[in-house]
Amino acid sequence: MAAENLLEVHWWHWAAFLGGIAVLLFLDLVVFHRHDHAPSLRESFLWSVFWIGLALVFNAFVWWWGWHLHGSSEAGVKFLTGFVVEKSLSVDNLFVFAVIFRYFGVSIKYQHRILFWGILGAIIMRGIFVAAGVSLIQMFEWVLLVFGAFLIYTGIHLAFSKKENVHPEKNVVLRFAQRWFRISPEPIFDHFFVRRNGLLHATPGFLVLLVVESTDVLFAVDSVPAVIGITRDPFIVYSSNIWAILGLRALYFLLVGVLDRFEYLHYGLAAVLSFIGLKMVGEYVGHHYFDLHGRLIDPWVSLAIVGGILGISLLPTFFVKGKSTESKPDEPRPLQTTPSPAEAVREERR
Repeated sequence: MAAENLLEVHWWHWAAFLGGIAVLLFLDLVVFHRHDHAPSLRESFLWSVFWIGLALVFNAFVWWWGWHLHGSSEAGVKFLTGFVVEKSLSVDNLFVFAVIFRYFGVSIKYQHRILFWGILGAIIMRGIFVAAGVSLIQMFEWVLLVFGAFLIYTGIHLAFSKKENVHPEKNVVLRFAQRWFRISPEPIFDHFFVRRNGLLHATPGFLVLLVVESTDVLFAVDSVPAVIGITRDPFIVYSSNIWAILGLRALYFLLVGVLDRFEYLHYGLAAVLSFIGLKMVGEYVGHHYFDLHGRLIDPWVSLAIVGGILGISLLPTFFVKGKSTESKPDEPRPLQTTPSPAEAVREERR
């Protein structure tokens, strides 16, 4: 029960997948978005369709692969379920990115570059989280209970939390960087480092990147266990995560003006996370205490439940007139930077 290998993945499968993702990211940054600009709604829509379409093509490949090996659609269904859950969590997390960009006053034309490097870091971090989570379960199967309980707690907490309680200025990584790094006072967001008077300085753009990266670590804490609750096949867990976040930038620019209308999505996500957590706990208890070796819930039923819950939570977005927050570039906020220890010593000597 603790380990799954639905696709019989070998090292060269991992190399091919990561190589393909690297090529896509290279083309995205160097070829298609080498110039900073504010994406139009049409451009963002087309890119969103492109990334989601690629994910569905990959899902079809996983479906065929699993059917070819086992004569079963289980791998394809579990990938699709994980992708839907991760994509929905990503949409809810876009609100946090919008708050971060507003706080720092990042012009919309620079947000794509910051999100690109943030997603690159997320790809690495998700890999570490997936490897650690699956390894823990293989060594200590009771960790499933911990993950399940954590998802239930996260779901309950999410249902009663308020999105307004987002405070980028309290980010621990940001405060550390402001204390120990030389920070350029100019509101520079198209470069992460600049030289001033012969010394290398981090820019406010680098601080924004640090906040985005550290925030994504928090997102991964609940998103990775959520997919592990759907399947314990490392390749499906990781690939569904990556395909969900690859199109995050285009989706952000498409929805940034109407994010406030998704006010009921977090209730749906709370129910989904709680459902997956209960399923994990139920499968563990049934396997160890009631000699139930089959699945507690069929993968198709799980997909239907997840899709139904999220669909219901999204209905008010389309039928209820909500607030609209147009994405207007804010004026850069003055950053309170603390000189580095070396600079402090030089100031004292002066």
